[in-house]
Amino acid sequence: MNHLKNQTSPYLLQHADNPVDWFPWCEEAFSLAEKENKPIFLSIGYSTCHWCHVMAQESFEDEEIAEILNRYFICIKVDKEERPDIDYIYMEACQALTGSGGWPATLFLTPEKKPFFAGTYFPKHSMYGRIGLKELLFIIHEKWTNDRTAIMQSSEKITFLLNRNPDGEDAKTGSHGRQNDYLAQEASADSETESAFFQDLLQKAYQMYALSFDKKYGGFGTAPKFPTPHHYLFLMRYYEKTGETNALQMAEKSLYRMYLGGLFDHIGGGFCRYSTDQSFLVPHFEKMLYDNALLISAYCKAYQLTKKECYLEAAKKTADYILREMTDTDGGFYSAQDADSEGEEGKFYLFEPSEIKEVLGEKDGEAFNRYYDITEKGNFAGKSIPNLLKQDRHDEDFSASLEKLYHYRKSRYQLHTDDNILTGWNGLMIAALSRLYRITGRSSYLNAAKNAEKYIEAEAPEEQVLYVSCKNGTHGETGFLNDYANMIYGLLSLYEATLELKFLKKALRFCDKALASFYDEKHGGFFLYGEENEKMILRPKEVYDGAMPSGNAVMSYNLIRLYFITEQKRFQEYALQQFRFIRENIREYPMGYAMHLSALSDYLTPPDQVTIVPDETGLPKGLSCKIPPDTVIRILESPNEEYPLKDHKTTFYICRNFQCNPPVNQIDSSTFFAD
Repeated sequence: MNHLKNQTSPYLLQHADNPVDWFPWCEEAFSLAEKENKPIFLSIGYSTCHWCHVMAQESFEDEEIAEILNRYFICIKVDKEERPDIDYIYMEACQALTGSGGWPATLFLTPEKKPFFAGTYFPKHSMYGRIGLKELLFIIHEKWTNDRTAIMQSSEKITFLLNRNPDGEDAKTGSHGRQNDYLAQEASADSETESAFFQDLLQKAYQMYALSFDKKYGGFGTAPKFPTPHHYLFLMRYYEKTGETNALQMAEKSLYRMYLGGLFDHIGGGFCRYSTDQSFLVPHFEKMLYDNALLISAYCKAYQLTKKECYLEAAKKTADYILREMTDTDGGFYSAQDADSEGEEGKFYLFEPSEIKEVLGEKDGEAFNRYYDITEKGNFAGKSIPNLLKQDRHDEDFSASLEKLYHYRKSRYQLHTDDNILTGWNGLMIAALSRLYRITGRSSYLNAAKNAEKYIEAEAPEEQVLYVSCKNGTHGETGFLNDYANMIYGLLSLYEATLELKFLKKALRFCDKALASFYDEKHGGFFLYGEENEKMILRPKEVYDGAMPSGNAVMSYNLIRLYFITEQKRFQEYALQQFRFIRENIREYPMGYAMHLSALSDYLTPPDQVTIVPDETGLPKGLSCKIPPDTVIRILESPNEEYPLKDHKTTFYICRNFQCNPPVNQIDSSTFFAD
């Protein structure tokens, strides 16, 4: 019997009608495996994963494969977005065993949850140079039956290796555990020497970006190219702090090319997950909430630095897409939209010239096709992905045509939306919309951010507890580090946008919870799962930035930001321990730690700061829009001897470049850029 029908995860529900006797991850499944003396077949994926769909259609919906799985295995389905702890641990096992990873992840475990074989996608029968799932299942069954000792030895060895880091230390000490003894001794080291070391890390990171930069097309390396907006946010911060124009140029070229290419949906707005080619023309058409959140922030930053309208347009069109298609009626943001329609990747997004002319008319259709590169030859599977990469000018107004095509496109094919509401990803979007509000002054963005925060709060009424997800009034697992880190990040951005202290106070409460539940007081760094989560076969610390920043990286940013806002020394000390904990990792491969680098940059060269002392009338509406994003905002609840009111009116104390200006009663954006 399939046990997924009462789950809330959209991914698990996609498999609720499979003939496979799926269990969710639960003790019942492992107890049954032990009782019946069967290995575990573990499949990990997510609802908008193209190859997950393919494997499901080929194998998990197939009666023959299901019969083999049900006879010889206990089968468990896991949504990687709901259980990042399980995904992280078993993806580490997959990479250790095969040298690579990805989704769907396919693993075989002992009833004690220890992996002994792993892979990703397997076709039903052997093809593409891959063994077929049918053949593999029989091989695993035969080994389990006749050579159990070898399997158990293998599982013990893999588990042992997973619990040891590259330096040979126990994983509980975190990454590079052997460093921790001398790092603790260095805590009292000469601060100037340490600062010079950290500055050198930033410079080496910039140099690595420069060496890896694709000067022709933008981005880094060759295909596939992921957006990784945190790279560009670091480079733009580096430009701000050092004046290194090449850092800004690398970020600009990349962001501009991504916006012109097929990676951006020119008709509906929003960015796809990654580009399959070097030039950002052909995307993998899936859209993820976290990518779009981080990209809104990156394009806002590019506009803030350059005042080029194209960057603001990219941010607004992406946000409008989120508000239009990815927002629940109660305020939360959905997770993703699929790449496939009617079983074909990209079908929803592709056009032929005749189709455009039929919708827009001959004249307007011809002009649209010419401008957006819709040709008879096509640029993907004989059809065309709208893009502007071949245009010398990008200032023509096709807004009316785009509106018609948007509605027409929605009527052609259905596009699956993963309507799960993930706390951590919502935190990133709250931050993005808060920043966009401060640049545009458009209240719809701020209201959406506030509604999402209200939704998350309603789903987690306990004061310091977050959950991974919520849907239809039911919440998922107790939150992991990323959930707390990203929600704190969102709350700090919401505080800066609204200037309401209640959001800062919530951020402080969740930060205290994260420190209590996830922080390793002995060796530094934050564990992926907390004291209240299920205990797994290892307790890792995720430090590397992938498609989105790691929880440790976001906590580095949060801690240093909270120190600047509250001036509580403990946050500075925790932040410094974070930088010491991660510094050797950064030195080995700086490009993998962009968010850590951004936080480190702010630690070494603090942002501008404004302390606001309100008078009895309170703060004027829209005040945050006059203060550049990234400026540290401190709001006092009442005047004091150090910060009195000037002329009995709301007073602003502005500090920049390690010096403070005389207090003033009025500010605008130019106040912060005057020399």
